[in-house]
Amino acid sequence: MTMNLRAFARTAPVAALALAAGCDLKVTNPGPIQATFLDNTAALTAVVNGAGRDLGEALNWTSYTGAAVTKEVLPSGSTAAFGISVRQQLGVLSNDDGDDWWNQAQRARWTAESGVTRIKTVLGTSSASSATLAQALVWVGYSNRHLAENFCDGIIDGGPKQPYTVYLERAEAAFTEAITVATAANSAAIRDAATAGRASVRLLRGNLAGASADAALLPNTFVYRMPYFVNTVDQYNRLYWASANQPYRAHTVWGTFYENYRRTTRDPRVPFDSSLTIRFGDAAVTSLGGQVRWYFQTKYPVRESSINLTSGWEMRLIEAEGLLVGNDISGALARMNIRRTALSLPLLTATNATEAWEALKRERGIELWLEGRRMGDQRRWAALNRPGVSDDMTGRTLCFPIPLSELQTNPNLK
Repeated sequence: MTMNLRAFARTAPVAALALAAGCDLKVTNPGPIQATFLDNTAALTAVVNGAGRDLGEALNWTSYTGAAVTKEVLPSGSTAAFGISVRQQLGVLSNDDGDDWWNQAQRARWTAESGVTRIKTVLGTSSASSATLAQALVWVGYSNRHLAENFCDGIIDGGPKQPYTVYLERAEAAFTEAITVATAANSAAIRDAATAGRASVRLLRGNLAGASADAALLPNTFVYRMPYFVNTVDQYNRLYWASANQPYRAHTVWGTFYENYRRTTRDPRVPFDSSLTIRFGDAAVTSLGGQVRWYFQTKYPVRESSINLTSGWEMRLIEAEGLLVGNDISGALARMNIRRTALSLPLLTATNATEAWEALKRERGIELWLEGRRMGDQRRWAALNRPGVSDDMTGRTLCFPIPLSELQTNPNLK
């Protein structure tokens, strides 16, 4: 087994110093670097950083395509490179659409989980109070949540097909352990990241009481983000870069719910802008009848813009959903309106449960706009037959299927 190359990139300077200290500067490429080289305490931080970076790349892919499928944005140009394919424009995700989404997400999970195993082996009993282990467990939790929210089925390391909920089970277990380890390590930041992650997973698992209890521990100001970088194109924020006019103008806010909502309310959570000189996307869009207006999102204004993994405001919405399931409409509206009051926005009202559910679905879509969470929300609400319609998802695929590459190579799927 070979080590994660991102982890190696962070340890390379140490190797460079070692070379400089010797007499022979000749370098021979020995082939794949053995994973056992990571079995020392000095390498563990790099292992954890590599797991986080893998999750960032996975989120980059699914957040963009998922946004197109769930109408958070619409296509406004090219279908290649950073564009939206014709089928994706129609909300169709198929198993022959490539395997980038699957491979990136599964790699993130595997890197984090194998990192946890390695840290426990290297540190032994001292790992129980290690902030490094706690952070690795947080990446395990978020990578498994990512898979559960975006993929139709569960497969673990080439095993048989399982319900996607297997990812939620693994995520909750990892977050729970992370809370324990982070507490022992006196790391409030990692403990809070794990607690918020567990709240979101418990909501997805239908444990409303547990989700609300976790959510109540986080303040409104809490936020946990996935960073992006300017080092290479793969590390750019994909949602920004695909419509930054450098040269891509591949998606637009025009024609979405968020366009008119923003114009009406000026809600700062769904910002977009337009150009006085460049009116249209970079190509005609067949599914929309030709060229469309280019209204570019500005939630992510630069290549290195980070994406929220969770926030205190999401916690308030988790509490609201728990109250709404219990038919406490006024209590649910009160939780939702905390955020709107802080932003000086018109308060939400509802005269019945259907209107309250529609308000919740809309508010969650606004708060988590372009964060790679919408497909999971729409799928679970449909499965639970929750009333109220936010955006019409009729005929649209709400999860990524197992790709052909996995179907053709996994012996358990033949």
